[in-house]
Amino acid sequence: MFGWALLFLIIAIVCAVLGFMTLAGAAATIAQVLFVIALGLAVLSAVIQAFRGRPPV
Repeated sequence: MFGWALLFLIIAIVCAVLGFMTLAGAAATIAQVLFVIALGLAVLSAVIQAFRGRPPV
């Protein structure tokens, strides 16, 4: 599960770099939405792992 959280974090960082530097209007908007989704999935994965009683690796 930690692997998924790490993957989502990496995706969120890439989306942030692409989206928040305003390379292009449409691409920036899409990247910002993907950033929020990926960040939310990373947090959700970490919370689920914590509730299952497994410590983060």
